[in-house]
Amino acid sequence: MNAHLEALTPSLVWRHFRTLCNTPRPSGHEAALVAALEAWADAQGFTHDRDAFGNLRLRKPATPGCEAAPGVILQGHLDMVAQANSGHAHDFTRDPISTYVADGWLHADGTTLGADNGLGVAAILAVLEDPDLRHGPLEALFTLEEETSMGGALNLADDWLEGSLLLNLDSEDRGEVYIGCAGGADVEVDAQLPSSAVNDHEQVIDIALTGLKGGHSGMDIHQPRGNANRLLVRVLRSLEAFDARLISYHGGTLRNAIPREAFAQVALPADEVDAALTTIVALETRLLNELGSGDSGLKIAAQRLTEVPETEPLRLDASAMLVAALHAAPCGVERMSADVPGVVETSNNLGVLSLEKGRLHLCALVRSLHDSAVEAMADRFQALFGLIGARVKVENSYPGWAPNPDSALLATFKARHAALLGHEPDVKVIHAGLECGILGSKYPHLDMISFGPLIRGAHSPDERVELASVEEFWSMLRALIEDLATQR
Repeated sequence: MNAHLEALTPSLVWRHFRTLCNTPRPSGHEAALVAALEAWADAQGFTHDRDAFGNLRLRKPATPGCEAAPGVILQGHLDMVAQANSGHAHDFTRDPISTYVADGWLHADGTTLGADNGLGVAAILAVLEDPDLRHGPLEALFTLEEETSMGGALNLADDWLEGSLLLNLDSEDRGEVYIGCAGGADVEVDAQLPSSAVNDHEQVIDIALTGLKGGHSGMDIHQPRGNANRLLVRVLRSLEAFDARLISYHGGTLRNAIPREAFAQVALPADEVDAALTTIVALETRLLNELGSGDSGLKIAAQRLTEVPETEPLRLDASAMLVAALHAAPCGVERMSADVPGVVETSNNLGVLSLEKGRLHLCALVRSLHDSAVEAMADRFQALFGLIGARVKVENSYPGWAPNPDSALLATFKARHAALLGHEPDVKVIHAGLECGILGSKYPHLDMISFGPLIRGAHSPDERVELASVEEFWSMLRALIEDLATQR
C-alpha cells in the first residue's frame, strides 16, 4: 500500500515513511514497528538495543576519519495520534494509513497522517542508510507513547545515551528552529454523580455538535478555533432554563487534540422540548458568529428520541452543578509570554469528556513555559471540581525545556541554514510538549535543537505535510550532520 510514496523525493525518506504508514502505530501499539525496525537494523548491520520501557536505540559508527567528532543523537517518537473523521471506519491498531497527494501536500484519507512524528523517524532512518553521508558517531533514539503520556521519554534509561548533541526532529514549521518548549501535565477528573429515572412527563433529546477543525492542543491552542467540549457545555448551560437533566456525554478522544465533536443526551419536560430546540438553533447561529472564519463548519443537530435510554439522567441539582463546573473550567489560552513575544505561556485543553451511567471522566492537558504555572492551573482544577465532590489527579507531569540562545549547536545550525537556504532560521520557543525538556532533565549535558518539515493540522484528520518542505528539511539535516562531523 502507498506505493506512490516511493516516487516522491527524497526517495530514501519517503520509502521509510511508506513503511510507517503501512505499519499501524497508535500510542501503546508500537511493538510491530519496533520489531520491523530491529529487523531492518539487523539487515543493515547496525547495533540496536532497548531500555526497560521499550524505547529503541540504533547505532552506527562514525565514517572513517570522523571518530573524534561529537556523538549525535537523532531523536523522534514512533507513535502517532489516532483520529478519524466521524463515519470513517478505521482501526488504527490494524489498518494502514491511506495517503494521497494534492496541490503539493501529502494527506491521509479520512484519518490523521502520522507525519507527526513519522517524517522525523523516516528521516532518521534515511540518515542511517545514506551511503554517501559523512558523519560522526550516530545514535537513533525512538521513544514510545509520546502522544498519550510522554511515557517513553519519562521512563528513558539513565546513563544509556552516549552522544553530546541531540537533534529532535519533531517540529512542524519550515524555516524555524526550536530551542525551548512548554512543560505540561494531565489533569484527570472522576466522579460518580446521583441520578434518577426519567419521569413520565419528560422527553429525551439527542444533541450532536460537529464540524470543527480541531488541531494540536499546543501549537494550535491560540488559533481562533472552537473546542467542542467548551461549546457543547454552553449549549447544555442554555438548556438549564428548561430543567434539562444530562443523561450522557461524549466529547473528544485525546487530551492533546482540540476536540472537534461532542455528543450529549438530555431529558427535559415534554412541553419544553420545542422551546429548547428553538434555543439550540439560535445558539448555533450565535456561536457561528463568534467563531467567524476561524471555524465556520460548526453544526449543532438536535432531535427528539422516540425511545427512552436505559441510562438514568442525573438529578437536576447534580446536572446543574456539573454543567456549571465545566462551564467555569479553564480552557484555551490562559496567558501569553511576556518574555517571548507571540508565544503562548500557559494554556489548557478540555480534551476528553464523558458521562456514562452517572460516571464523569474528564482529561485535560495543561501546558506552560513555567512549571509553577502548570502546578497552579492543575490546582485550580482540583479546587473547582473538588466543590462537586470529584476526585482530581495530576499525572504524567513533564518539565519544560529552557532556551539556550548561546548554544553552539544552534550557531552551527543557523550558519548552515543561511549558507544552504540564503537566510537564517527563525529561532523559536514552542507551546507544545517536545520531549527535549524531559531528555534534558535526564541528560543535562546535552546540547539540543528541534526542527522539521512543514506540517499542518497535526492531531486531526486534516493533518498534511508540504512535499517541498520535506526536501528542504532533508537537505538541511544532511548538511548539518556533515558539518558536525568536522567538529572536535
